[in-house]
Parts: sequence; structure tokens; C-alpha cells
Amino acid sequence: MGLFGFGKKANKNVPVLTTDEVRARLLGLNRETAPYQIIDGAAENVDLIAEWKIVDAKWFQLFGKANITKVFRIFMKFDAEKNEVRAKDEEYEVEWHSGVPRLSISVSKFQGQMTSVEFGAAYAFTEELKPGVVYNYRFSTNEIKKPIQEAVAASGWNYKGVAFGKL
Repeated sequence: MGLFGFGKKANKNVPVLTTDEVRARLLGLNRETAPYQIIDGAAENVDLIAEWKIVDAKWFQLFGKANITKVFRIFMKFDAEKNEVRAKDEEYEVEWHSGVPRLSISVSKFQGQMTSVEFGAAYAFTEELKPGVVYNYRFSTNEIKKPIQEAVAASGWNYKGVAFGKL
């Protein structure tokens, strides 16, 4: 199950938590300083969705400067009978209009499991009129996946990445 980081087995040394406790633990990963958020997924017929904060005013400037053109979301469903969180990734295109992001599903839509890293830096003259770094960024899907997988395993549940089929 751990192939390519798409799954993680439960920690056998911890008690198995209820679905509500796992949900609360995952929502507890949200923090102001994280570039991602975990939200209720009822509108998408899933339990939770993890996504980059690309439309958050605090973060979209950084995403825009980094010229990010693709982002992804993790759709999660709980299987209480198996003590398992099933997860599927979807990739989206980002269109920037006057510096504001708008998400749209890509024509070459991806579903399944993915790992990607986007990084870069820009250099220009700083306020001291010397060349310097204007911004430096690195966005990795593992920044979202790893904390989720660890929280699920620490709850006595398995995290199962789904590449084919339904959640």
C-alpha cells in the first residue's frame, strides 16, 4: 500500500478512532501558515477535500507569481467498516485573470494518484538596488498528502490512494 506514497497503513500501536474523530483530526491539520486547506466535501459527494489555498487572498499572490498553471485536490471518503480513508487526486488548470485565479478542470483531466513538485525563484533588484531574490517557492503534493496520511495512520486507520474506480 505504500507504493509511491499513495497509501499508508494504520499504526497498530494506537487505538482505532471513530469516523468523527478521524474527521476532526484531519480538519485539525488546517492552520493559517499552511499553503493548503482541508474542507467539507459534501458538495462534491465526498467527506473531505484537501486543496492548495490558491483562491485565498493571502496565498494567491504567491501562486500567481510562481506562475502555477496546475493544482490538485485530494477527494477523501471514509469507510468506517474497513477503518480506511480512500483518496483520489484530481488535477485542475488554473487560469489567471488580472492577477486573480480561476480554477477549471483541465481538458486533459487527471484522476488517480499523483506526486508532483513545482519550484522556482525570481531575481531582480531589491530596495537596496542590489540583485536579490524576489520570491522563492516550492509546492509539493507531499506537503498535503504526508500530514493527511500520518494523521489517518495515527488514528488507527489506513489511507488508501485510489487510482481507478470510485471512492
